[in-house]
Amino acid sequence: MKLKKQVTVCGAAIFCVAVFSLYLMLDRVQHDPTRHQSGGNFPRSQISVLQNRIEQLEQLLEENHEIISHIKDSVLELTAHAEGPPALPHHKPNGSWVLPPESRPSFLSVSPQDCQFALGGKGQSPDLQMLAVYSLLPFDNQDGGVWKQGFDITYEPSEWDAEPLQVFVVPHSHNDPGWIKTFDKYYYDQTQHILNSMVLKMQEDPRRRFIWSEISFFSKWWDNISAQKRAAVRRLVGNGQLEMVTGGWVMPDEANSHYFAMIDQLIEGHQWLEKNIGVTPRSGWAVDPFGHSSTMPYLLKRSNLTGMLIQRVHYAIKKHFAATQNLEFMWRQTWDPDTSTDIFCHMMPFYSYDVPHTCGPDPKICCQFDFKRLPGGRINCPWKVPPRAITDANVAERAQLLLDQYRKKSKLYRSKVLLVPLGDDFRYDKPQEWDAQFLNYQRIFDFLNSQPNLHVQAQFGTLSDYFDALYKKVGIVPGMKLPGFPVLSGDFFSYADREDHYWTGYYTSRPFYKSLDRVLEAHLRGAEILYSLALAHARRAGADGRYPLSDYALLSNARRNLGLFQHHDAITGTAKEAVAVDYGVRLLHSLTNLKRVIINAAHYLVLGDKDTYHHDPAAPFLGTDDTRPSQDSLPERTVLRMDTSPRFLVVFNPLEQERLSVVPVLVDSPHVRVLSEEGQPLPSQLSARWSSATDTVPDIYQVSVLARLPALGLRVLQLHKSVDGHAMLKSSVRLYLHGRDLPVRKQEAVPVHVFPAAADDFCLENQHLHACFSGRSGLLQSIRRAGEEREQRVSCEFLVYGTRTSKDKSGAYLFLPDGEAKPYTPKDPPVVRVTEGPLFSEVTSYYQHVQTVVRLYNVPGVEGLSLDLSCLVDIRDHINKELALRLSTDIESDDTFFTDLNGFQIQPRRYQRKLPLQANFYPMPAMAYIQDAQSRLTLHTAQALGVSSLGSGQLEVILDRRLMQDDNRGLGQGLKDNKRTCNRFRLLLERRTTASKVQDGRPISFPSLLSHITSMHLNAEALVMPVAQEKPALPALRSFMPLSTTLPCDFHILNLRMLQAEDDSLPSAEAALILHRKGFDCSLEAKNLGFNCTTSQGKLALGSLFQGLELGSLQPTSLTLMYPLGTASNSTSIHLDPMEIATFRIRLG
Repeated sequence: MKLKKQVTVCGAAIFCVAVFSLYLMLDRVQHDPTRHQSGGNFPRSQISVLQNRIEQLEQLLEENHEIISHIKDSVLELTAHAEGPPALPHHKPNGSWVLPPESRPSFLSVSPQDCQFALGGKGQSPDLQMLAVYSLLPFDNQDGGVWKQGFDITYEPSEWDAEPLQVFVVPHSHNDPGWIKTFDKYYYDQTQHILNSMVLKMQEDPRRRFIWSEISFFSKWWDNISAQKRAAVRRLVGNGQLEMVTGGWVMPDEANSHYFAMIDQLIEGHQWLEKNIGVTPRSGWAVDPFGHSSTMPYLLKRSNLTGMLIQRVHYAIKKHFAATQNLEFMWRQTWDPDTSTDIFCHMMPFYSYDVPHTCGPDPKICCQFDFKRLPGGRINCPWKVPPRAITDANVAERAQLLLDQYRKKSKLYRSKVLLVPLGDDFRYDKPQEWDAQFLNYQRIFDFLNSQPNLHVQAQFGTLSDYFDALYKKVGIVPGMKLPGFPVLSGDFFSYADREDHYWTGYYTSRPFYKSLDRVLEAHLRGAEILYSLALAHARRAGADGRYPLSDYALLSNARRNLGLFQHHDAITGTAKEAVAVDYGVRLLHSLTNLKRVIINAAHYLVLGDKDTYHHDPAAPFLGTDDTRPSQDSLPERTVLRMDTSPRFLVVFNPLEQERLSVVPVLVDSPHVRVLSEEGQPLPSQLSARWSSATDTVPDIYQVSVLARLPALGLRVLQLHKSVDGHAMLKSSVRLYLHGRDLPVRKQEAVPVHVFPAAADDFCLENQHLHACFSGRSGLLQSIRRAGEEREQRVSCEFLVYGTRTSKDKSGAYLFLPDGEAKPYTPKDPPVVRVTEGPLFSEVTSYYQHVQTVVRLYNVPGVEGLSLDLSCLVDIRDHINKELALRLSTDIESDDTFFTDLNGFQIQPRRYQRKLPLQANFYPMPAMAYIQDAQSRLTLHTAQALGVSSLGSGQLEVILDRRLMQDDNRGLGQGLKDNKRTCNRFRLLLERRTTASKVQDGRPISFPSLLSHITSMHLNAEALVMPVAQEKPALPALRSFMPLSTTLPCDFHILNLRMLQAEDDSLPSAEAALILHRKGFDCSLEAKNLGFNCTTSQGKLALGSLFQGLELGSLQPTSLTLMYPLGTASNSTSIHLDPMEIATFRIRLG
């Protein structure tokens, strides 16, 4: 009690000092003559006085913000030591639960400058805004003649007289790391032969060129070749014959992939290239992802690439850009106030990246110049005119025919330099093909170049040869802004390759693996950070000899498996069934290994006496929170066996912010008390474990503990078997059978009331929200925020889409519905189970194909401000059906909605009535929202799925799809391998305070800070690790708090990744620290956030961030660590702009 008084007095004293200093500052403003002089020689007009006042006010606000920050730190410091025993929740007579008031104050102090960013308004607007382009185009799909989706191209032969046409033919082979065959099968059957022939054939003629992009394949091949061959490869790269383009582990999907994984696979590839070949990629090559995200140009630009190429873009946009010569542009981020994110981008103009669609507009002619298709080979030309080998007799006529195509293609671009790719999937796998292509083309080039009257210079080239020549033509250094090219912002979703065939199905295809991908990603990030911290602490203590450094190989393998899964036929769900299983096995293998890495690091970090640390792989100190029996099963949570001695838990919070969370634990006894490591009782709730709608699992109970978890830290909890049952707060259950005659299996320990009929409509509430449900369906109907009169209608319903009866049907890629969705009509009404308790209440509805849980946490702060929603989906008995969840509200969103790109940025969308229904679906890797002047409703997701808003006030998401046929894009299978899949969401309703029509009309939007943090809570769950029971004499355990200060709440530690040593299975002394400063919107009300949040205008002192560790060195680098930026200075303070992702090479110890 005494301490509480001291805290109050100190807090009050600090507050008084702050108020007094504010008063003095105001006083100084009025009397300070120097401040009056700041107007200089301007006339003392009203305007300049006002301007001065505003500037002074801004300065004061800043100073005030700093003072508040200091007060916050002082009060937090005091309260951190003043935490008495936590008060427990109690039951009110009316049946609701009341949580004790928070013992610690929470702060929200956002600097006014930090709110300016989302308002934007600086900088010129781009020449091409994709949202505006979509509104402009008719999408009429007219027949364009030989170029079916385009138009006739004409030219005057004299156009090149003054400036000859410079042609670069770029040989390439597109190698999918898994699609029809698995990664390994492709490697053994094709890829190794392509690369072996490449080394041989490129050395035959120094004029030959080749490009390669997938490092996953290249590194496997490298491990299997001789030192002599490796030297030859280095020579080919060194002399510019072979170029590594993009240089990622794979060519990633850009719709479903999350930015953590996109960056990680890029670093993995670049680090491999630097270490083994000593090369840094300069140009990006993405010919096959199904639509393109604006996140990619940002990441490539931050990695110091200077040009990029894309191919799969809606045919109507290609035609429009071709007609206006806008196929090459500077791609700029929507938020960029200047040109710092610009990167030069080349869009290929025609249908495909194969040879018939790359030499010019007429595929019938181009196919005749694909010399793999010479008569007698295995493939031919569908246009019925075969290629002819080039001889002295026919070279003049053949070269003239090809030049005509080159000239026509060149008319679509602004420069006299032309790019002509020459390749296709898994090409150049036999020496004969190398000879056929290279010898015949060389004869054509030799002829063209010997005829000055043709005004053409043709040669083999790499992608960078093309970009370099283009830059040289305009006299600019690569990477600088190219004059005379338009600036574009926005993205290229959704993609259609012909007619109304929109590739919007793959946003949801195989959602089970899309979910597993994110679980692995969260574990990888957690394992990287914890391993880096444990290793740094062990090295500092001189204990690294006893630490399992070999865990680094497990990390490395997991990076590569996660990287592989970002491939555009993996996370997309568009590979053969056996290939999907191969990916699944890899993901699960790495998930298991990462749990081991986390356990080993946590074991070391929580030991009170580090000298007692002993790593025994056969008997790990900690157990895992859950297990997965096979790659396609849902996780099964570990059950703790309770006996007379206490059980200890170590809980890992992978977030860089402290969190107050409800931590679930399964136990085999209802008599359990949960204590903090100091022995203080913690609020906890006992619930039954259900195996079905009406059956509880005998002798298994869930204990949910309310625990404050330190940022990136480990909290130790203890569980005791208690004799008296009253310490545990039980939840009560109402089970509504809806007229169905079902036996119910209950447990004695948890009261269950069974009602044979359906419920009336009912509501649940916590201190922030009041949520009402339909008694009949058990589904959410409305939400009301605390302190507001108005209920916001938010009603959930399930819908089913069928597919067409015509020959073109939905498949793994395409969504071709048979019209609007129809209501989901299960054969039985749902069983509805309502659970109410002190820490959370929930409503579970059991339908035939989907089980939904809507949970309301009765917890202060983030967890209690949104609704937790999960859908367990099983549609294995459906035929050609897709299950959707629709939210309908009275938010007046009109035709506008917002979806994220890669969890990195938000892209406004517009429902286009002129386009078919399927064209209006977009990827949703992390969130989607709708809004009007008063409200914003955000659906946060823990897995990528397809989303749309087909009517005002609506959001709908496709949960799973089961399709019985191929959709003619090469896969040769439908989607019939559905699994029981759990889709997890958070529903956040926010009030908008200062919405303006102008702002809402801009093609840019940001989530609020609360929204960002809600998303992170959903995606980075706390990991609960029980201390293995066999340990008789337990060493002292201490919670681990790695951060010495609170991170500004707009900073996210994307990764802290140990870099490899010379021996690539071991870590070096250096790590990569990757930070992202999030852009956020201040116009959403931020009350009762429950977390301590300040922003700092992007400033962060890294030197003192990690408690007990010194920052040995700090070197800012490009995103993938290939280039140092500036010199390494002694200063350890850094600055990031909003939205900036920055990488630092650091030494911790």
